[in-house]
Amino acid sequence: MINSMTGYGNAEGRLDDVTYVVEIGTVNNRYFKATLRLPETLEFLEGDIEKQLRQYILRGTVNYMLRQKGAPAEALFEINEKALGALMKRLGKISPTGGVERELDLGGLLALPGILSPAIPSGAVANRIRRKVLAITKDAIKRLKAMRAAEGRAMAADLGRNCKAIKANLEKIRRHSNASPHLYAEKLRKRVDELLAMAKLKLDDETVSREVAVFADRADISEEIARLDSHLVQFENAIRSNDQAGRKLDFICQEMLREANTIGSKASDAGIVHLVVEIKCRIDRIKEQVQNVE
Repeated sequence: MINSMTGYGNAEGRLDDVTYVVEIGTVNNRYFKATLRLPETLEFLEGDIEKQLRQYILRGTVNYMLRQKGAPAEALFEINEKALGALMKRLGKISPTGGVERELDLGGLLALPGILSPAIPSGAVANRIRRKVLAITKDAIKRLKAMRAAEGRAMAADLGRNCKAIKANLEKIRRHSNASPHLYAEKLRKRVDELLAMAKLKLDDETVSREVAVFADRADISEEIARLDSHLVQFENAIRSNDQAGRKLDFICQEMLREANTIGSKASDAGIVHLVVEIKCRIDRIKEQVQNVE
């Protein structure tokens, strides 16, 4: 069954008294595009997380956010005490000029390059955090995919209803097209008889039959009807498949619209033209829905 590209999933877990929270939201996109927001101390996980997202999500814009709760200060940043001490020592040697006392701004000192930096874990600690965060991410992805699958089922039901409506209108067009040459022949003979009666002339049946045959050939839409019917079957099969069918469904929609346009341009019957308009409206609804199929 098809999946939607829109969804949300979250999960959290604890490691060493630190809670890691993962939130993943996705929206439609022709390709895979990931935007990751991680704490500076965990940016070393970016490559692993994106690889995991690509493994389970094939299409869509993915917004991933990782947060830490309850992390101690020493786990978040490091102060270069040696550099700060050296700086303070040098500043202490500077004598105030003009008798003006100066106060040091500790926040300004910490903002200087090389004084304060993120505490990047390494070695065994980094590996433990990596395993924990990837496990939490997998849980969030699982919930995300469950939501995308649920929305996909709803979309499949709606797409199926539109396909059913198109089939019903296509069957009406088939019946109209079969009767169209006979109706044209009756109208043609009636009109010719009226004109010839005024001119007191006579037209043989062979000429009328030839004109009707030319009209029937020019207005024949049986091939277009058969192709559109075939596209509907392919579309419904793609909806029920477990493959990522978004691009395939989009292509089939284009072919369905092409056949509908050809039927409308070849048909001379007002009833058929009206039915074609209904079919094209349904196809437009389908195309809009298909843009959100994975």
